[in-house]
Amino acid sequence: MILKEPEKFFTKNYVVCVGAIICCILWGSAFPCVKIGYKLFDIDTTHVPSLILFAGTRFSLAGILVILFGSITQRRFVYPKLKNLWRVGLVSLFQTAAQYTFFYIGLANTAGVKASVLNGLGVFFTIIAACFLFRTEKFNLIKLAGCILGFGGVILINLGGDFSFKFTLLGEGFVIFSGLSAAVAAGLVKIFSKHEDTTALCGYQFFIGGIILIIIGAAAGGKIHPNSVGSYFMLFYLAFLSACAFTLQGFLLKYNPVSHVAVFKSTNPIFGAVFSAIILGESEQLLSYTTLIALVLVCAGIFVINKFGEKGFKFKKSG
Repeated sequence: MILKEPEKFFTKNYVVCVGAIICCILWGSAFPCVKIGYKLFDIDTTHVPSLILFAGTRFSLAGILVILFGSITQRRFVYPKLKNLWRVGLVSLFQTAAQYTFFYIGLANTAGVKASVLNGLGVFFTIIAACFLFRTEKFNLIKLAGCILGFGGVILINLGGDFSFKFTLLGEGFVIFSGLSAAVAAGLVKIFSKHEDTTALCGYQFFIGGIILIIIGAAAGGKIHPNSVGSYFMLFYLAFLSACAFTLQGFLLKYNPVSHVAVFKSTNPIFGAVFSAIILGESEQLLSYTTLIALVLVCAGIFVINKFGEKGFKFKKSG
């Protein structure tokens, strides 16, 4: 089914709310599911090429799912215009190749609950990128305050219960780099979706990025070994959640301001932490007072930025 008036549909408040929360639920479930996927495919989490190969397999499959869905709903084979291939490639570089190389390595070296809170930084990076890099929004004091709250939460989660700062480049550092890449990708999708079909942009960037990761991982000696039928179900679910969430977010970003969509991402670290606690048994870390306070700070920062950000005092350009 093709929407006759997609802009009118995707700008409705309830559509933005429900759509964005669905994305966050799916993304939140990815934290524990990726960790389970490591076990189901007998992946040595200290072997980076295997992590990259696993990520590439997932996202190339996600790309195929998006392309198939788009082709069925639009009743034609979906593909990007030749002149937009560089746009697809650029989104693929940041959204799939860079973001998930960092994400998979980072998640393998940090707890799921902690990673989900750190991943909440992506929202602040998205706002900052929209204001200073892509200049689609204006920065002000209230947005600054929101960013400070969010970064405060990230610092607190790294202090731990004994207030000893625990931070590793390949763990927490790479999760943060993943959020940075996602922020750039969101800005690119916002701009490029004006020139290219959103489904084609999302599907082919996943597919191309996934193939690149497969080639890199395999060439470096990466290996994955599915050990049960459940392995394939998990791989399909991981591909599905990426295909569904990123495509849906693409349509929301295309027709709405970045801030309007990002306000609902305050639920992302919550879902990630809760799913990790339930599925991975990390409830002790979730229920620690530092994690709970960190979650509150991150979510409060996101809410402040998007609820009151446009009402604050805007910085004036000097000179």
